[in-house]
Amino acid sequence: MTIQASNFEIRTDVVGLATRIASDEPLVTPKILPQLEAVLRKLKDKSSDNWDSVRGQFSVDKSLSGGHLLPITNVSIDKHGDICATGSYDRTCKIWNTRTGTMNVTLAGHEDAVYTMSLAIPERLVPFAHIRLNEVGVLTGSFDKTARWWSLREDDGGECLCVMRGHTAQIVAVDVTRPGQMVATSSIDRTTRLFSAATGQNLATLSEHTGEVVANQFDNSGSTVITGSFDSTVKIWDTRTARCIATLFGHTAELSVCCYDFGCHMIASGSLDCTAKLWDVRRTDCCRDTIGGHTDEVLDVSFDSVGRRLATASSDNSACIWDVNSGDLITAMIGHTDEVSKVVWEPAGHHLLTTSQDHISMFWNTETGECLQELKGHKDHVFSAEISYLGDTILTASKDNTCVIWRQSNSKIN
Repeated sequence: MTIQASNFEIRTDVVGLATRIASDEPLVTPKILPQLEAVLRKLKDKSSDNWDSVRGQFSVDKSLSGGHLLPITNVSIDKHGDICATGSYDRTCKIWNTRTGTMNVTLAGHEDAVYTMSLAIPERLVPFAHIRLNEVGVLTGSFDKTARWWSLREDDGGECLCVMRGHTAQIVAVDVTRPGQMVATSSIDRTTRLFSAATGQNLATLSEHTGEVVANQFDNSGSTVITGSFDSTVKIWDTRTARCIATLFGHTAELSVCCYDFGCHMIASGSLDCTAKLWDVRRTDCCRDTIGGHTDEVLDVSFDSVGRRLATASSDNSACIWDVNSGDLITAMIGHTDEVSKVVWEPAGHHLLTTSQDHISMFWNTETGECLQELKGHKDHVFSAEISYLGDTILTASKDNTCVIWRQSNSKIN
């Protein structure tokens, strides 16, 4: 069940709402009910005041520096904001406690750069001892042509559970189903491979692209996976049969990114042809809408949590938000002085975070396009960022070889 802050009013009966949710959700036990009520109260607070006046400024809490010997390539954070992972050209992945800034474990074993990763942390609140090995872990993809599945359980954290082999060139994109059962790895060798997360067995090879495959994502059930390629297409694959069930044509240059919306009813793709495109999963014979407002390459796309708006990042130094139904521009975020590489939605959808080659991240009001705060301090290109589920923790990663943890200062959010 997805609950948005916008669903709440000042008069909302938090206890009554929590009770109704618990009656429909078997996983919400009496022990968990107080935690649910606390979260609902936070959401009520967010909606009952002016959002931007309630939200405090972000400030530097921790800098994760000195852990890697070579530049960082990728970062990932769990939804609660407690654990983050960093990959590096030094061939390692490191797991950090974001609350303390301490490094928990170093995952060593790759023979070349760890370029991409995916965290698999269960959402349900149960002891680690009750979770199967393949449900808590991190998936790493490397330029050494292999992927590895590592355990993050408290009793055996850092153990490499399996190595996935078969690619003939660098792996540049990975994803894992939830809970961790099947892995997808995409490579410069023009293929995507499906593996068992439990054994590392190669289940299938998806090989119909004619260019490098640079993006992939499973749907929520794991029954399909999408892949984006330098051959200018997106393909949808049935993971049970390893058959390509649709090819999405229309872009005229290499794909940079593709993703599902939260419900996996739509796909967005971004391309070096300066456009983004929207595709209806139920009707793949034509593009639903082409978003052509940028004047340079589209480097990132991201749906909001309800799939009504799409954010795009571009080399034209801007980010934009578009109405998914009409394709119309809602607002443009103008302020960066170099290419915008990443767009990240704050979970409630009121704000957007952007990262840029100008060394700065910016935090924007999505309705007005106003920049509410510049997150300064990095000394090189900020290439990636993540926001925790409650919106109170931001992680930014830079080519200056540091990750910075930013905390939101307002006590209502914390």
